[in-house]
Amino acid sequence: MKKILTRIEEELVPAFEKAGYDAAYAKAAVSSRPDLCEFQCNGAMAAAKTYKKAPILIARDVVENLGENSIFAEAEAVNPGFINLKLAGGFLADYLNAMQADENLSAEKSAAPRKIILDYGGANVAKPLHVGHLRSAIIGESLKRMGRFMGHEVIGDVHLGDWGLQMGLIITELKKRSPELAYFQPDYTGEYPREAPFTIGDLEEIYPAASKRAKEDEQYREEALEATRRLQQGERGCRALWQKILEISVADLKKNYGRLNVTFDLWKGESDAQPYIPDMVRRMKDEGFAHEDQGALVVDVKEEGDTREIPPCIILKSDGAALYATTDLATIVERMQRYQPDEIFYLTDKRQEMHFIQVFRCARKTGLVNRDTKLTFCGFGTMNGKDGKPFKTREGGVMRLENLIGEIEEEMYRKIMDNHEIDPQEARETARIIGLSAIKYGDLSNQASKDYVFDIDRFTSFEGNTGPYILYTMVRIKSILHKYGEAREIKGGILPAANESEKALMLELSRFNATAEDACEEMAPHKICSYIYNLANEFNRFYHETRILTEEDPARRESWIRLLVLTLRVLEVCIHLLGFEAPERM
Repeated sequence: MKKILTRIEEELVPAFEKAGYDAAYAKAAVSSRPDLCEFQCNGAMAAAKTYKKAPILIARDVVENLGENSIFAEAEAVNPGFINLKLAGGFLADYLNAMQADENLSAEKSAAPRKIILDYGGANVAKPLHVGHLRSAIIGESLKRMGRFMGHEVIGDVHLGDWGLQMGLIITELKKRSPELAYFQPDYTGEYPREAPFTIGDLEEIYPAASKRAKEDEQYREEALEATRRLQQGERGCRALWQKILEISVADLKKNYGRLNVTFDLWKGESDAQPYIPDMVRRMKDEGFAHEDQGALVVDVKEEGDTREIPPCIILKSDGAALYATTDLATIVERMQRYQPDEIFYLTDKRQEMHFIQVFRCARKTGLVNRDTKLTFCGFGTMNGKDGKPFKTREGGVMRLENLIGEIEEEMYRKIMDNHEIDPQEARETARIIGLSAIKYGDLSNQASKDYVFDIDRFTSFEGNTGPYILYTMVRIKSILHKYGEAREIKGGILPAANESEKALMLELSRFNATAEDACEEMAPHKICSYIYNLANEFNRFYHETRILTEEDPARRESWIRLLVLTLRVLEVCIHLLGFEAPERM
């Protein structure tokens, strides 16, 4: 379905041409002065220099050639040369009725759908999720949903940190504490126990303890490095124990990601890339891409025209050990072989930009990806506290994600119980839903690349640009529809607006397709947030100025109900793209 601006320009083009001006000037935009008009065309201003004519005269020529037009209620040329436009009520009503009948609410799927692998997890095995994992999970989930909404095949990958020294540290500490376990008996040939010899709580205590000890005790660190080597060489006991660590950790991660309404299609980790490393390194050497530099194996990725220093991409350290770059490159090899994606999209802290510049250049230079495979890095900013520093607990430590979620849910529960008489169990569930909206909207309403302040008090408010305000608006609409009667048949369609606030709401609804398509293509969830905040404001203004259910004219009343149904549908689609839902009542 064509966008409103496209339809307007389809009327402007012949008017410009008939007046003798190039159609390229027939560009329309949403008015910057909504008090004067709804849309405007500034083409006459741009054309003045070319045609050596006063812009107001060009504007008048165009308006004259618009003539009697079913799209516009008003078309006016105003000094110094703007063309101010207002849509006809009948055209706008017809547009919304067509939108209502479209299952995609007028948004068009991509004409060239792509297969995209979206890497947006990055959690480490045997460690709890903390606030540092929040942005990648929230933004990534929204980008995945937005891509799918536009018709792309998006595959979400958690890409776990499940390899390397951290595993050796855990294995070493477990051996110190429980040397009698079968995993540590070199002559053991039987089946290992089904039950893991530890809980997730044990692992979350074991890793920090092992890490601290390794920094203080060199012999302990050497034992951990040796355990890492045995694991990576496939020693049976180490591998079996590692599998148990993965099982326990992944189950806990799924639970905590689930609380954020975040899911992944692939639960792969760094370990899955290891089998691809030897052949990849060998090929880089044989084809002359990799060379030794101070004992390390590197690939030069500096390019002519670089305005800053781009260091070589280190493939192997001087001791032969792999690095993050090695694993990321091998992961690209695996993804290309298994999935043949059109694009691989990475979402991490923006401070990793140089790492991905090196990895992407190396992958292209060495032919790990096809020439037309797109490699995209999206770096997000830092989540800060009110002091402007990275968000911490009140004691100054790194906050666990489940504790942050719990704090916000508790705050929402308190507000609900203070203001309503409601069953406590229902209040808990409602608090969970609203709390998630507060977290996600609070994050996503900011441009991803920028730092922002995580303000619990502001994010949990039912007023202003917040998730709870959006949900409160949706629940208000649901309440009206419920009172009207869900079983009643709504006859007819949406009629031309009866007042200013109704038309403003209708205009905002008509912008959904342009906003959704733009936000999805630009991977910009903050544009969806901005749109639904404006839409909620326009609805609430209309609601306060209109007696919807007591309207005596049945056709007008049913038209308004239709308008509410459409508004709710648009809001539901938008919050789905943002990764949360609305309760039935608040």
